[in-house]
Amino acid sequence: MAHCAASQISVAGPVGGGSSVRRSGFKAHTVNLRGHSWAPALTLDVKSPSTRSKNQFVLRMSVQQATSPKVAVSPLLLEDAKEPPLNLFKPKEPYTATIVSVERLVGPKAPGEVCHIVIDHGGTVPYWEGQSYGVIPPGENPKKPGTPHNVRLYSIASTRYGDSFDGRTGSLCVRRALYFDPETGKEDPSKAGICSNFLCNAKPGDKVLITGPSGKIMLLPEDDPNGTHIMIATGTGIAPFRGYLRRMFMENVPNYKFGGLAWLFLGVANSDSLLYDDEFTKYLKDYPDNFRYDKALSREQNNKKGGKMYVQDKIEEYSDEIFKLLGGGAHIYFCGLKGMMPGIQETLKRVAVERGENWEEMLSQLKKKKQWHVEVY
Repeated sequence: MAHCAASQISVAGPVGGGSSVRRSGFKAHTVNLRGHSWAPALTLDVKSPSTRSKNQFVLRMSVQQATSPKVAVSPLLLEDAKEPPLNLFKPKEPYTATIVSVERLVGPKAPGEVCHIVIDHGGTVPYWEGQSYGVIPPGENPKKPGTPHNVRLYSIASTRYGDSFDGRTGSLCVRRALYFDPETGKEDPSKAGICSNFLCNAKPGDKVLITGPSGKIMLLPEDDPNGTHIMIATGTGIAPFRGYLRRMFMENVPNYKFGGLAWLFLGVANSDSLLYDDEFTKYLKDYPDNFRYDKALSREQNNKKGGKMYVQDKIEEYSDEIFKLLGGGAHIYFCGLKGMMPGIQETLKRVAVERGENWEEMLSQLKKKKQWHVEVY
C-alpha cells in the first residue's frame, strides 16, 4: 500500500507551496524548454536566505512564469501503458538516482521545514500520478547492523513527466522530521528523522537509492475527463494532488483534456506553511470554472464556533455541495496525517444525520463505487 507520506516511514512499519519566493532586483534569464519560454523562479528568497544562492535557477519552475497556457510534454509513450508500473525496483535491488534540486517551500513563520526535492531517474523508474517512491537512506540500520536502512515511502508530487516535462524526473514533498525533548525543549539530533533529513540536506548531484513505484489507491481516474474530484489534504499530503492538478491544468497531454471540476481543500498551520500555493492560485485565476481552492489555516482562521479552522470545518462549511457532488459520482480523496480522518469522518457523519441520511450506508456505497480514496500515514 502506498502512503502519501512526506514524513519518513518504514515499509516494515510506514510530502507543498507557496514557495515564499519574493521578487528581488536580480535579473532572471529566460529558459527555453521544448518550445516554451520559462523564467526561473527568481533567485533570492528573502524569507529563507540560507537556502539559495543568488543565481540559482529553481527547477520547479512556477506556473507564474509560464508564457503559454499549457506546456508540451514528452515522451508521449508514457500514456500508452494500460496499467500503472509497479515495483520495478525492489529494496534488495534499488535504482541509483540523482538529486537535481532541493528547494525550501515554506516561509520563516511555518512550524517546521518542508522541501521540494527533484530526483533524476533517467526515465528508468516511470510512475503514474498518485504513486509513491521508496527511498533508502545511506548508512546502516541501527537495529540490524551490517544491513541497509528500511525503505521509507514518499508520495510523488509531480506528474509522470516530472518538473522538467521530459519524463526523466520525479519530485517529492518532504517535511524534515526533528525531535525536541519535551522536558528541555531542546532538539535531539540523535532522534531526527534519518531519511527526511538526508533528503532535505541533499545537494544537486548527490545519489539516492529509490524503489518502486508503488501504490494504486490514489491513482487519478481518467475514464471521465469531465468528472469531479474533491481533494482533501493536510500538510505534505498535498503531494499527489499537486501531480493531479499539474496534469489537469499545466500540461498539454493530447489524450487527457480535463473539463470537469477539481476542488482542493488544504489544511496547514498558517500562510507561511502553504504548499505550492503559487501554482494553485494560478489555476484558480486561469480555470475558474474548473478549479476551486479552499484553505484551512488552523493558527490564523477560526471556525464558526470560534475554534481553530481545520479541514473538516471547511468540509462542513461546504457540506451541501460536497454531498450533492458525491451523490452525482464525484471522487473524493484524503491524504495526510492519520489523525485527520477521525475528525473528518465525525463531521461527515454529523452532516449526514442533519440531512436525514445514513452515513455508514453512504460510505459503503462510495467505497463500492470506488469514489472513496484514502492514504494516510
